[in-house]
Amino acid sequence: MGSLQLQDFVAGLVGGFASVVAGHPLDTVKTRLQAGQGYGNTLNCVLTVYRNESLAGFFKGMSFPLASVGIYSSVVFGVFSNTQRFLGQLRHGDPAAAPSLTDMTLASIVAGVISVGIGTPVELVKIRLQMQTQPYTKANVKVNSTVPGSPVYRGPIHCLRTILQKEGIAGVYRGNVAMLLRDVPGYCAYFIPYAMFCDWITPDGSTSPNPFSIWVAGGVAGAVSWAVCTPMDVVKSRLQADGVYLNQYKGTLDCMVQSYQNEGLKVFGRGLMVNTVRGFPSSAAMFLGYELSLKAMKRCQNATN
Repeated sequence: MGSLQLQDFVAGLVGGFASVVAGHPLDTVKTRLQAGQGYGNTLNCVLTVYRNESLAGFFKGMSFPLASVGIYSSVVFGVFSNTQRFLGQLRHGDPAAAPSLTDMTLASIVAGVISVGIGTPVELVKIRLQMQTQPYTKANVKVNSTVPGSPVYRGPIHCLRTILQKEGIAGVYRGNVAMLLRDVPGYCAYFIPYAMFCDWITPDGSTSPNPFSIWVAGGVAGAVSWAVCTPMDVVKSRLQADGVYLNQYKGTLDCMVQSYQNEGLKVFGRGLMVNTVRGFPSSAAMFLGYELSLKAMKRCQNATN
């Protein structure tokens, strides 16, 4: 693997860090809205979290995503760029050829499938940590040495270990089908609008987009992608939050059916507003971190050459 290919992974890592810091507070709000109880609307949820847990409440479970989302986005961006390059070589005889829509779609699908392998345990731990301060009012909660509302997990490593002990590898990959159904279309709606929007707002004659174009295109791509993802994101959040205190769902389809029966079609739009709003800054930060660090590495490489 040449240095250029490796650079995509490093740039993805930088982008991942930037996006977590920008997006985590609203991610906590989104998870509580989708899988929690008694939060009402977005504003009410923000105020409740702030009142009960102060500012720190919004950054609950962030240390783990910071480490893991860095690796996760490193893999996603690295796989996407290298798949695109491979397809360019295969179909056009030039790895640097401008990718066609088909190339971008295929590369997005590959990135989406591979991301689920790493992403499912990461998301599971993050959601369990975000959800464990939740007051559960269900009468059928089996209290096993933990009172609902009291923390079950001491931190990310303890959380992962507990899930492994209680539920095995299958438990760690809980919600992976929902995540696959979320991420494959989600990455298509992420990379393709980004490339198209970047092209559209980059002035003619300019070889690469300026930071403002990257920021806007990245933000728009994030908002579009999250709007597409939200219905399956609700299902994934519920499946993964399920199991802190009780097991309610047998699988992805069962979760969809139960959610629909109990709350109607509108349940699949839960967190849509907060997802789309959060998608903009976190994705803008992701692409900006990615593109700028890529440029910096290329400059360094050219200087040493």
